[in-house]
Amino acid sequence: MTYLNQFDLSLWLMCDSYYQQHQTLCLQLQDEHQVNVNLLLLSLWLDKQGYLLTPTDWSQIKDEVHHWEERVLLPYRKLRKLSKNGLIEAEYQQMLEVELMLERKSQALILHKLRQLPHEGTSSNLNVFLNLYRLDASEYQQLAA
Repeated sequence: MTYLNQFDLSLWLMCDSYYQQHQTLCLQLQDEHQVNVNLLLLSLWLDKQGYLLTPTDWSQIKDEVHHWEERVLLPYRKLRKLSKNGLIEAEYQQMLEVELMLERKSQALILHKLRQLPHEGTSSNLNVFLNLYRLDASEYQQLAA
């Protein structure tokens, strides 16, 4: 089986498991450093697969996903957060569901780009990815555990 065949829903199910283990840290990185959590989780999964991407590859993925998210997901997320106190719980949950749908769209964009890239990297994906945000990966090694 090639890696391309493995990049499907099962990847995101595993990433969801990583997220559940490290949710607080993931949200902290997202809120304080604008780290894309989907890409962070992907870097962990790819490391476990031994599928290393180059810094250029990571930069391309990050830029393409950010461009889409900046136009769609991030404004919606901001609206949801601003609306929280003015909505009943059921309405707020509906907004969360829409945001999750937009997250899945981001994941589809990531997979599309990933399928186009060779795995020719020489360093940990987590290290390379966090370096894009000028973060020292040694401070976040608990993610890789």
